Amino acid sequence: MKTISLPEQLIINKGSSVVAFDYQVEQESTKQQVNLSMNTFSFLTEGNKEVYSDTKFSAISNSEFLLMKSGKCLMTEKFTDTLKRYRSILFFFTDEALLRFIRKYSIVLSKMTERKSVQSIKYDDYLRSFAKSLAHLVNLSSVHRDKVLQVKFEELMLYLIDKEGVELLSSFVISTNEHEHHFQEIVENNKLNRLTINELAFLCNMSISTFKRTFERQFHTSPSKWFQERRLEYAALLLKSEGKRPTDIYLQVGYDSLTNFIQAFKSKYGMTPKQYQLD
Repeated sequence: MKTISLPEQLIINKGSSVVAFDYQVEQESTKQQVNLSMNTFSFLTEGNKEVYSDTKFSAISNSEFLLMKSGKCLMTEKFTDTLKRYRSILFFFTDEALLRFIRKYSIVLSKMTERKSVQSIKYDDYLRSFAKSLAHLVNLSSVHRDKVLQVKFEELMLYLIDKEGVELLSSFVISTNEHEHHFQEIVENNKLNRLTINELAFLCNMSISTFKRTFERQFHTSPSKWFQERRLEYAALLLKSEGKRPTDIYLQVGYDSLTNFIQAFKSKYGMTPKQYQLD
């Protein structure tokens, strides 16, 4: 699958530290590989959006929007049942723009240990109006548009800090050089998301062969065996603690057929899922 680079492939004013684009499509996409070279607000207005990032899976409707850190992710864009169109106002900004904002307003960031590459935020009346205003600004001449967007960026960030707290930025600007910890974090956060090895390698910014070698070095087993173990453990939890039936969960835990799920479960636990529930 071809990787899309944003915002470069939208052919918008390159070189600016803050840019906006009114993104509209009439074709759905599934797990599109995306490389974000800038941090991004995705103000969803029509359709549904799913994002697999290095730290979490997010699914939103048009009651929410996303704040995404630059980097690689997998994006799915879907229509609603009533409207066969997808629309999102994209608001891109660089790390430098964010740091200038932090310095200008003397914002003190709290210490956080959790990285959040993607954050979902609920709309309110102001934020919906803000997103609509961005859609109008994209048609301004470049000399005026850039200046207005800088002001709009500061306006948005000040409002979100007041609404969501400074933690919104604290987690966003955290960086880490602990590559092995980051790798493990990506794997752990996606263990139930049914991603392919190719998709996981993409999120880790690795070739498939490098991903497999790194995985076996850190987890001391192959990816296929490790993911099967984690999914069967989750299946056992659903069966025992939540009283789910095997027919309800086999797809959820990554099996294409009930028969294959029962065989794998019995191989690990020495009994069928039904027997495990009754034990």
